[in-house]
Formats: sequence, C-alpha cells, structure tokens
Amino acid sequence: MAAPTLQQPSFVLANLKADSTTKPLLHRCQDLVKIIDEYPAKELHLIFPWLVETVFGSLDGIITGWNLRLLHSRSPEYNIIMEFLNPSGPMMKLVYKLQAEEYKYEIPVNYLPGPVKASIQQGVLPDCPLFHNKLQFPLSGLLTLNFNPFEYYMFNFAYCLLMPKTYPPGHHGNNTDTAYFVLVDIYLKYFLPSEGNVPPSPFSDSRGSVTAPSPSRSSALSLSGYGVHSPSLLKHHIFHQPTVNADPAAQEIWRTEALLQMFVEVWLHHYSLEMYQKLQSPQVKLALLQYRLSMSSMPCQPHAPPGSGTLHTYQEPFSPTEEHVLVVRLLVKHLHAFSNSLKPEQLSSSPPTHSHTHTSPLEEFKRVVVQRFVQQKLYLFLQHCFGHWPLDASFRAILETWLSYIQPWRYTGEKVPSPTDQNRTVLEKWEPFVQENLLVYTKLFQVFLNRALRTDLVNPKNALMVFRVAKVFSQVNLPEMIQKGEQLFLEPEHVLHHRQPRGGYLTPGQGGSFLSSRQRVVTDTVFKVKSHVYSIEGQDCQYKQMFGTELRGAVMKLIQQIAQARQTAKRISDHSSEMAANNSFLSWFGLGSPDQNNTFNGTEPEESGECLKKTHDLLDKALEFICQIFKLNQGQLTQLMSNLGSSEEDANAKQLPDCIQGENGLILTDVGRMQIINGLRRFDIQYQGDPELQPIRSYENAALVRLFYRLSTAVNERFGAHMNALCSRSDFLGRLGRHYLTDPQTFTRIRHNPVTQRSPYRPPHPRLSLRTLASYRTLLMLMLLYMFGALLSLGPVSSTLIIISGAFLYGLFMTLFGDKIKTH
Repeated sequence: MAAPTLQQPSFVLANLKADSTTKPLLHRCQDLVKIIDEYPAKELHLIFPWLVETVFGSLDGIITGWNLRLLHSRSPEYNIIMEFLNPSGPMMKLVYKLQAEEYKYEIPVNYLPGPVKASIQQGVLPDCPLFHNKLQFPLSGLLTLNFNPFEYYMFNFAYCLLMPKTYPPGHHGNNTDTAYFVLVDIYLKYFLPSEGNVPPSPFSDSRGSVTAPSPSRSSALSLSGYGVHSPSLLKHHIFHQPTVNADPAAQEIWRTEALLQMFVEVWLHHYSLEMYQKLQSPQVKLALLQYRLSMSSMPCQPHAPPGSGTLHTYQEPFSPTEEHVLVVRLLVKHLHAFSNSLKPEQLSSSPPTHSHTHTSPLEEFKRVVVQRFVQQKLYLFLQHCFGHWPLDASFRAILETWLSYIQPWRYTGEKVPSPTDQNRTVLEKWEPFVQENLLVYTKLFQVFLNRALRTDLVNPKNALMVFRVAKVFSQVNLPEMIQKGEQLFLEPEHVLHHRQPRGGYLTPGQGGSFLSSRQRVVTDTVFKVKSHVYSIEGQDCQYKQMFGTELRGAVMKLIQQIAQARQTAKRISDHSSEMAANNSFLSWFGLGSPDQNNTFNGTEPEESGECLKKTHDLLDKALEFICQIFKLNQGQLTQLMSNLGSSEEDANAKQLPDCIQGENGLILTDVGRMQIINGLRRFDIQYQGDPELQPIRSYENAALVRLFYRLSTAVNERFGAHMNALCSRSDFLGRLGRHYLTDPQTFTRIRHNPVTQRSPYRPPHPRLSLRTLASYRTLLMLMLLYMFGALLSLGPVSSTLIIISGAFLYGLFMTLFGDKIKTH
C-alpha cells in the first residue's frame, strides 16, 4: 500500500475516523504506522487525542475503544494490538515524537480520583508533584490539567481499568491473560527494570516538558512531617524532568516516576477526603513537625492532635472490581522485585553527602519507591477493601494482594527451594520493612480476624484463606519482628527524650534538611515506627496491639470456631462416607437415595465429602500455625477443645440464624438476615405439604408421576370409605391395611415453622400412593427382576405374580415384627 500523501491535519483525522468504521484493525494499524513515521509532530498533534480515545475508550465511557480488558490471547487481533502498543512500538513512538515538542493535552479535573478532585475544587493543590503547575482555569469554568503526551497516554491507560466492563453474551475469561493485564506487566518491566536502565527515548527531549514547582510552593510543601516525606527525595529531583545538563540517566528517570505516580494516583487514590487532607496538608505536616521538634525540649507537654481544620469529610462511592485488585497485586509484586534488585553494596552502605556521584538515579529511586509511592495509599486501599468487600470467596484477591505486600522477601529474584521450616525463616534484614509497615501487618490482621469470625469456615474456600494468613504470619522470626515493632511504637516519649541527643533536631534555618529521609540526623528506629503510624492514623490514634490482651480474646474465639468447623466438617464427611458405603448397586447408575426432603436442605457443591476432608486438613494446619504465632501451649489448646466439647450439644441450635423469641415464635434479627444472605446460616426447611403434590424430582419420570397420580386419585375417591374402615380396625387386618395405605413416617415426623411454634397437625387419611413406581430406581429394580425371571424361564405373568407375592409377604412380615425391629 502506497504511503498517504501529505494532507492537512483535519483531512488526515477525518480519513482515519472514516477508516475506523470500514477497515479491519490490521489495515488501520498499518496506516497509523506509516502516518506516525512520515508525518511531523505538528500534523500528529491533533490525531493523538482521538487515537488515545480510540484505543482506550473515552473517559465518560461512551466510546469503548479496543476493549483491551476483554481481549484474550486467543483472539486474532491480540498480537496486532500488542505489537502496536508495545513500549517500543508505534504508539509509544508517537508519544515520544510529541513529547519532544512540548505539546500539552487537557484532562478535566472531574475524571481525577474523588479526593483529589474535591481537594482541587476547594482550593488545595495536591501534594503529588504530578499535578503541580498543570492546573488551568479556562473561561468555560471547567478545571483541567495540562499533561504532557506521556502523562496523557498513561493516564488514559490507567483510567481504562476503572471503566465498567460489560461482557458480551457467552464471553467468559480469566482476568490475568487479557491484553490490558499483559500490557501493565510489560510497561512495568520496561519502565521499572530490575536490571539495567530505562531504554532512552528515540527522540531528543532537551527542553523537558515538566516544569519544576515554584520556589514558594515547593518550600511550603517540602516540610516533612513526622515521617511524611516530601516530593523531592533525591538530589537529582527525579520527580521532575531534568534539564539538559543533568545526567543522561536522570533524563530518562522521569518516565519511570511519571508512570508509577499515574498508576498509584488512579488505582489506589480512593478514600475519604479527610484522610487525604491528613496525609498531604502542609498545616498537618507543620503540626507534626512542631511535635517532633518539641520533644527535645518539652517531652511531657501534651500536644493538640494534628489534623484539625481539615476539610469536610468526603467519601467516594468506590467499589474496586476483582480485576482491579489483581492489577494492583501485579503492581505490588513488581515494585518489590524492582526495589529488591538494588545492588547489595548500595543497599548496605550508608549514602554519602553527594550520593549522586556514586549511584545512578535509578538506584536511588529503588531505595524509596515502596515507601514513597505505595506504602500509605496501598494501606488505605486495602483497609477500604477489607471493610467493604463481601463475605465471600472473591475476597481471596484482596487477601493475596495484602500477603504479597507484607512478604517482600518472596520477590528477591533468588530461587526458593521447597518451603521447609528452615526456608520459612524471615531474615533479620527485613526487620526495618516490617517495623516501618507495622499497621499493614497488625491492623489489617485484626480486620481480617473480625472477618474470619463472621464467615463459615466449613466452606473450603474460607478455610483456605484462614490457612494462608496463618501460614504467612507463622514464618519464623516474623511474629517476633512484629511484636518488637509494637514495643518500639509504645515506648514512652520521655524515654525517647533521654535517648536522643540535644542536637538531634535541626530546623532548616539551622542547617537541617527535611528533603530526604536519608539525610536526617535522627535515625532511631523508634521514630521511624512512630512516624509510620502517626502519618496514617494521626497523633491521637488509639493503637490496638496485635499481641495484646484484647486481640488475644478474639484469637481464642477464632480457635474455637476453627475447632468447631473441623468437627462439623469431619462429621459431615464421615456421614457422607457412610452413606456412600451403604448405597446399593443402583447408585452406580447415578440413582441416589430417593429422600425427597433432602432436596431443600441447601447443600452446596463445596460441602461434598472430598472438599470437607480438605477443609478439615486446612483448618488443622491453620490451628497449628495460629498456636505458633501467639505462643499457645498444648494445655491452653486442650482446655479450649474441652470447652467446645461441652457445648457440642447446642451445636445444632447455634447453626440456626440469629433470632429472638417473639410471641408467635422466632423472629429474624438483622444479623440473622445477613447470615442467610451470605449463606452462613440457614433454617432446616423441609416440605410439609401433601407428599403426592411435591414437585417432580430429577429421579422421577414426569409422565408416570402424573399418570399414577390420576390413577391413585381415582381409586382413592372410589374406595376411600372402605380404606378408612379397614385402617380403623384394631386387629391384624387393620395393621396390615395401615402398612400399605399410610406413611409410617408421617406419624413421627414433626416439623416446626421458624415463625410460629404451633405446627398444624392433620392425621393423614388412608390412601393408595403409586408415586414410588414412577421412580427410575424402582423401574430399574423391576426391570432387573423381570430379567432375572427370564433367565429362570419365567414369563411376564409369572414374574408379576412373584413380585406381588413378595411385596405382600414383606408387608406381612413388617406388620408382625416391625415394632420389635424398631424397638431393637
């Protein structure tokens, strides 16, 4: 195909829009590649916003784009799109071409995350340098942000994850093999490489398209609070594009920072505005700074809690999807691998005053990437999900994201052998990470504990989640590290005052620096732990210890619940095994016991015998791990088990939904309704109507059921009086008639309605019931009997007479000796 001739930009864009509805994707991508290669940036400038919208969809959701989140590797268009959007592909080449010319593209503030949008609308500029010097006030009154081409592209790519996804009919697929998920992984590996540097841009960007904040704004925002870091952490100012005289490696680090900030701000920045203001407000940082400085002179003076004067509380109605959580987990895992790829000599040695002469900007970036970018926002994201996610098995995605973050030692790039006890030891070098992320370990564990107490642990999926958490926290040395971190946080402040030198706190005017955590004079671990907690929870927080008395009581309740679930799972599993062993040969044909009442007992597929055995094993191991975490001895565990055994008689009553006793019986409470909705508890609902009018079962022939019902109804209407007279007799014939014409279980079956205590009881009238003959099991048994008769050279009439005689003799035997057999 010949290259398109040079046209005015409007005609090029019009032709592309026309081709988008007529040409296949392959031809459109080929045309775009030629246009990107041959047209200058001036002509490509107007095409870029339309192209980004065509690929990722519009921000308002009207245009769906290429549906990257629905595109799987099996699709014929998958390879075409992946090649076009590759970091070294044509689309990124277009981005770099426009980047070199300092073009800007507008993003309405309305599409920013809720707390950021509300903060800007109320006149407070976010602390994130991604938004600095980009706010525009057009005449239309709609606030916008001017992003450079790279930021504009990455914003639309990240925002694509938040758009509602509608599956086409019959479309089902895994979220982790879509084009979008794979592209996130590719971009992270390309722009945050574990080895080497970020590949340079093919076009020179000597002017730099991100202007540093003004000195007044920068100085106001750079006051680092009690552990709250400023945007400028590194000597090279890697959070902005550098000038031409900077290190060539530093010229490319801005892309790494821009991509990561965009992902974090769009995917994780969803929580209350009050919390957001607490994290980034200069007034709060100044209050925390004053608290920090005052500790050297007035350690015993009470201080007002910071955070007063923040804006009104704003809560965004945010409900992340499972796909969203999986992408966040991918980000967490890659950031750990990226941070852990720091060279050992760089990691162990203390940074000199001019560290940029010895280490590259990328290596310096690896030091602070987790703490600076994701620590606070990921904690708040997980806290929101822990508190709002449904009590079902889909919580596993949230759980694994949390467990991935608190185990950075899993992503060191080293080959890990089989998980034996020796290999499950957490090395001492990870103690600072555990202590500086104390809330992620302790508070989220407490929230998970409360969730576990409200879930049905007999379900193997719920049991697996409890097992996973218990296994992770029982790793050797990890409980001790967490406990030590709590002790450091709870250390009295007057003790800290005597431990620190008088010259430990310097203001910027006295020569101190709050621009970099690595340049601070105070390096005591106690202050690092306190800064982490105070920067998120506030100075007036009420910290609840993970190894304290209050939480220990909740742990004991969980152990009792685990033990009870183990017993329940084992009892049901043993019962299922007994039923399977007692089934006749007919069960091999898929014909189970014709117990009609069991149809409504709500049995789930997860409650099969095999799954319940797995549940018992998981809970058994989880119990062992919990005892290791909280140092419970065998005596305490035995006492808990004995207490549980004494209350086993009330187990059936405890399995009912939560109710209160009313005038007419039991009344469901709100907790009981929640238990029923989530499938945690249920009533033993069984059919109490006329057995002849029950719905047709899967093991019955529908035509025969209706035929035998009409036949038996006609017989009962014709001979009903004679049947009543026969069954009313007290002699042998009356007992024989009651055996055939009444259901013995009806006299002994007592069913209580959960609403009323009085259950209507009507003595059943004697009647003939032929419904048993419509069962496939009965039909198969009769067929086998006739086949057996044929083998003995018996005709159909003879076989029928023998079968009727056998049924009569069986009834005669049960009439004579049935009571004795039941008593025995």
